[in-house]
Amino acid sequence: MRLGACISGFILFTQVAMAQQKLVFDGQLSGYGNYSPDARLEVTLGGRYIPELNYHLPLSSGNAFDVEASVNVFGSIAFNPFYQSKSDGDIQPYRIWARYTGKQYELRLGLQKIDFGSAVILRPLQWFNQIDPRDPLKLTRGVYAALGRYYFLNNANIWVWMLYGNTEARGYDVVETRHDTPEFGGRLQYPVPKGELALSYHHRTADASAIFGESNFNKIPEDRFSLDGKWDVTVGLWFEAVHIHKTQNMGMLTNQSMLNLGMDYTFGVGNGLNVTVEHLLITGDNKAFGFENTANVTAGMISYPLGLFSRLSTVVYYSWATDDFAFFLNYERQFRKTTAYLMLYYNPDTSALLRENELVNMFPGPGVRLMWVFNH
Repeated sequence: MRLGACISGFILFTQVAMAQQKLVFDGQLSGYGNYSPDARLEVTLGGRYIPELNYHLPLSSGNAFDVEASVNVFGSIAFNPFYQSKSDGDIQPYRIWARYTGKQYELRLGLQKIDFGSAVILRPLQWFNQIDPRDPLKLTRGVYAALGRYYFLNNANIWVWMLYGNTEARGYDVVETRHDTPEFGGRLQYPVPKGELALSYHHRTADASAIFGESNFNKIPEDRFSLDGKWDVTVGLWFEAVHIHKTQNMGMLTNQSMLNLGMDYTFGVGNGLNVTVEHLLITGDNKAFGFENTANVTAGMISYPLGLFSRLSTVVYYSWATDDFAFFLNYERQFRKTTAYLMLYYNPDTSALLRENELVNMFPGPGVRLMWVFNH
């Protein structure tokens, strides 16, 4: 009887566990057409498919195990009608990670997106991604990393991470990362009245040989320190302050300091008009906080819902040093499983202060883009 009861209990437990497991396959298919008369190749047609597989396994005591895997399948052709063209395409890993979660913590390992900070448009803390605020799909390459997070009962949380095998420049990086050297860092977020404050640190080894052309610039230790905070006091207020120091003398690239100040407010006009404004100060100097080589950028974002299924938004940039201006207008219309976008834009010829994403081409000069997205 006892053996039979044990077998029955094991079978019942297995059936419940199998029933709680969840395997989900979905994806995003998008296609676009772009016309930019000032570009070398005026017309661009392209498509992208990101299939995604998610697996969720509940464990005892509220713990769980999750896996996510997705790839980026893309192709495009750019041409001047009838006489010149260029094509591109590839299949690349997009996200491949496994995660173990407990009641107050999580551990995640693999190719993943790591994103934090208070700013919205001009983001000094965009250390690990390339998200362009003009991109409605928020596409970005992931990083190979191990990430641990612990959540305290008072809403404070602590992050610890280690990265390896990531070489591309990210965010406001001026040089790439050495491919065979680990990166590591952490972040502490703590609640304060009406908001939160956070401290972050990251160490990496930079590779500047592509700029200086010398082998002694391919292994430069770099330390990053940041303080950021945000508050909801009738209006939303935030700031991000970052200082980056390289131990090897690289002239004005030795030290970088960035300060972002921002605010947003939703006006009671029609369906609600949300306005966001940010200003970014950047300096690069031989000596820390020298402020001898500064640049200032102001950006604004306006979003207005036209109804339940459509929205109009715009992003504007202005560089005070170069007197450059960038403009982006997006009309979005949602259908049952698809979304259509009509985008008008203008970009300056030199847009070093605009955080462009290599997954999303933004061409110089005026242009128009049509995009269609299907989620399944």
